[in-house]
Order: sequence, then structure tokens, then C-alpha cells
Amino acid sequence: MRLGEIAVDVTPLRANRDFRLLFTATALSMLGTALTSVAASIQVYDLGNSSLHVGLVNLVIGVSLCVGLLAGGVLADRTDRRRLILATRAGSAVVVLALAGNALAPEPQLWFVYLAAIAAGIAGGLGAPALMAVTPALAGREHLAAAGALLTLTTQFGAMVGPSLAGLIAAGPGVAVCYLIDAAGFVLGAALLWRLPHLHPRPDEEDADTDHAAAQHPVRAILDGLRHVRANRVIRGLMLVDLAAVVLAMPYALFPEMGNEVFDGGPTAVGLLYTAPAVGAFLGALASGWIGRVRRPGMTLIVVAALWGAAIAAFGLSRHLWLGLLLLALAGGADTISEILRRALLQHHTPDRLQGRVGSLWLAQATAGPATGNALSGGVARLLGPGTTLVAGGVACVAAVLAVAGALPALRATGPTSAPIADETPTAGPARTPEAPDRVPAADRTPTDSPAGPPTTNTTTTKG
Repeated sequence: MRLGEIAVDVTPLRANRDFRLLFTATALSMLGTALTSVAASIQVYDLGNSSLHVGLVNLVIGVSLCVGLLAGGVLADRTDRRRLILATRAGSAVVVLALAGNALAPEPQLWFVYLAAIAAGIAGGLGAPALMAVTPALAGREHLAAAGALLTLTTQFGAMVGPSLAGLIAAGPGVAVCYLIDAAGFVLGAALLWRLPHLHPRPDEEDADTDHAAAQHPVRAILDGLRHVRANRVIRGLMLVDLAAVVLAMPYALFPEMGNEVFDGGPTAVGLLYTAPAVGAFLGALASGWIGRVRRPGMTLIVVAALWGAAIAAFGLSRHLWLGLLLLALAGGADTISEILRRALLQHHTPDRLQGRVGSLWLAQATAGPATGNALSGGVARLLGPGTTLVAGGVACVAAVLAVAGALPALRATGPTSAPIADETPTAGPARTPEAPDRVPAADRTPTDSPAGPPTTNTTTTKG
């Protein structure tokens, strides 16, 4: 395999001006989100003198984010997605400007940060499904894997550069500058996205009554998206695979204990442990050019998800810091490949009229799943210790992924994401019974045609 076939595929950037605008705006957003996330944590700890407040602010923003995602998925499928993206980015910019004003006040108020966290979560959640939904239209369905890899690069770049930069700025000019930089990024990104064309959802032929669809009750609209997830065995499988990875084998809550007690490296070791997965993920995205040419993406997803679990289990057994960092980098690389494949398969197997709602369900799982996994690993570690917890979680992850693969052969058999596919899910009525066959062969298909995160959290699907 030549180097050009391994390096990240930049075809969507080279061929499509609109995707270049989306990519640049997303890169600015991810860097600003990382800046504000760290700055807010620092400020909350200073104001509340307790890590409890840091955790509570993240809990508040996580809950409000999930609410925003579900509502945003419905809006993304019944309105101009470009207008929704611009409106929510304007709202996010107002929130971080308010945070900057609070930080610059003579006596910054902790309660105001909590209030801003709620507003930030709702604004970010409302806009994220629309951002995700426009990717197939802007990049082209034949380039979904390449587009996902490029957008993942922006996330991992922000995760690597943002925290360190935020620490330097917070120690110098202060956290308010981090907020102001984030606000400037939202404004500049909005100026770029303003140049996009109007992006209305395209109804299928069977969904010709668009007025009725627009008047559909929001809860029923969300259930339509859930019905599609349940009926399409490929999407159901990839979401179950991801859930197994983030709930059973989530190591981040144990990094402080591993760094201090196992590796005896203090805060420096802890910082390296948090950095290693992002470095591996960034390198994995850089070397993702081959993913778009995979003939069995579902089978590849199963392999890399199992590799994530195996790497986490091996990390739990490691007693040398260098080996632990290497294993975490391997896990991060496997996670990035998994994310690219999951995003491409999800968007490929979802018709345009459902992209917002199905994407919002995926993003909501990506928000709640890691939080649940970290809480679970932290609780189990109190009984078994961090190393044993990681080994058990990694092994359980591998077993769960293999169980899903065995139960859902459609995921193993799904073909390239560049092949056309038909909508498998009705817009109303009961979900398809389990006995109904999946339409997997590409020959039977017909063509159908991340994210603005809140300023104090990361809404990407990357684990952590």
C-alpha cells in the first residue's frame, strides 16, 4: 500500500468549497471549545474551592446538552439547517461573551457559570445535529469516510492543543481571554458558514406530504428517528458496539489513580495519560486514507472496537508508564478509526429526511455513554482497584462487541459506504419485526440523499 493510500483523504477539501467552509468553522469551534472547557473548570474550582462544583457543572451541561440534542434533531429535519446552525452559533457566542463578562467582573459569580452551562448545553445541542446532518450534502455520500476523518482531525487537534494553551492563558491574562477567543471563533465560523447555500432536508418520494411532516408532534418525530435506529440492524449494531466500548471500558476516571498510585509519576504522569489517547487518535486520523476503500466496514468496525477493549485491558496490566502510554495511544487510534466508520455507516444508512434526528440520538449516546462509563469504572475501582477494573472492563468490552457481531450479521455483512442504499424504515407505524430481512446487498439499493459543541464541554463522539 502506497503512502498516498494511507494518508488522510483530503478529496472533500480539494473538491468542495462548501465542505472547506464547514471544516474550517469546525476547526475553530473545536479549538475554542477546548479553551473554554479548561478555562471554565479552572474558574469553577477557584470560585467553589471544590472539585464537586466542577463535576456538577459538567453534569448540568451534559443534561442540558442531551435535551438540546433531541430538540435539535427534530429542528434539523424540518427547517433550513444552515439557518439553524447560524442561530445556535450566535447563541453560543453570546453565552461565552457573558462568561467573559462574569470573569472580568470585580466579583465573578459561581451561580452565573451554572446558568451559562445550561444555556451553553442547550445551544450546542440544538446546533450539533444540523452540523452533522449537512455533511453528506456538502461532502458527498461517496466521501463520508474521508469527511468524517477530516472532521475528526479538527476534534483531536483541539483536544491536543486547546488544554495546554488554555492553561497558559489562564495563568497569564486570565480565563476571560479564553472565553473571548472562543467567542471570536464562533463569530468567524458563522461568517464562513454564512456563505453556505440553504440546506433544507430533502424528503423522500414516500414523504411527499411535507406540510404534514413539518406539523408532526416533536415527540413523534423523535420516535421516528428511534424507529429507524431500531429497524436498521446496521445502525443498531454500530450503536451497541459503541455503547459497549464507552460503558464497559472507559479508563479516563482512573487516570489520576493510575498516574499517582501505579506509575508513581504524580501530576506529570496523569497529564501524559490524558494526552496519550488524543495523540493516538490524531495519528489515526492522519493515517485514515484507507478507510474509505474498506469493502467490509462493519467487520472492520467490530475489529477496531475489540482492539479498543483489548488495549484498555492491557493498559490495566501495565506497570511501566511508557508501556501504558503506548497502549493508550493504540486505544486512541482504534477509537478514531471506529468513530470514522460509525459516522460514515450511520449517515450512509440514514435518509436525508432523518439525518438530524438519528444524528441527535447518536450524539446523545456519545454524551451520556462516556459519563456513565467513567462513573461505573470509578465505582468499581473502589472495590477492585484500578488495574483489575480496567482489565475486567476491557475483557467485557471485547466479549460484548463479539456478542453484537454474532447477533447482528447485517453489521458484519454491510458493504462500502460509497455504495448507494435505500431507506429501510417507514416514516410511521410499528417498527419492522425482528424476522424481517435486512436489505444488505448493494445491488438491491437505490440512492438517497459534529459539531457545534457548547462552550464548556466537548460534544464530539470521541471518548473521554
